[in-house]
Amino acid sequence: MESRVEKAVEKHRQGYNCAQAVACTYCDLVGVDESTMFKMVEGFGAGMGGMQSTCGAVSGVIALAGMKNSKGCGDTSTKGKTYKLSKEIAKEFSEINQSTVCKVLKGVETKKLLRSCDGCVEDAARIAEKVLFQEEE
Repeated sequence: MESRVEKAVEKHRQGYNCAQAVACTYCDLVGVDESTMFKMVEGFGAGMGGMQSTCGAVSGVIALAGMKNSKGCGDTSTKGKTYKLSKEIAKEFSEINQSTVCKVLKGVETKKLLRSCDGCVEDAARIAEKVLFQEEE
């Protein structure tokens, strides 16, 4: 698969929130049309709307992990693997940026910006490609 990192950043610059930019860039790889994915992850932007929670870009990758790995309703056999992927995604992002919490990344309380939104989208997209879609190459 050719890298789509720049495509994700471009979507963010076009007004997609961080979660939408990442999730919509790869939605075709998990069998979801872009309009549905856009609506599905809209509430994850800005740290789930209030900067208090996980960065939207990270949430977008985790949403992709569930869509890629889950077998769907009634089959819980994939939960463990999906949780493991989610943990790996969050850990990698945190190792790069020192946090996964939106307000911490933006320096809301510390006045120290750790990573811009475009940068978070870029990092999350790279992690998506590495953790979820590497075998699609």
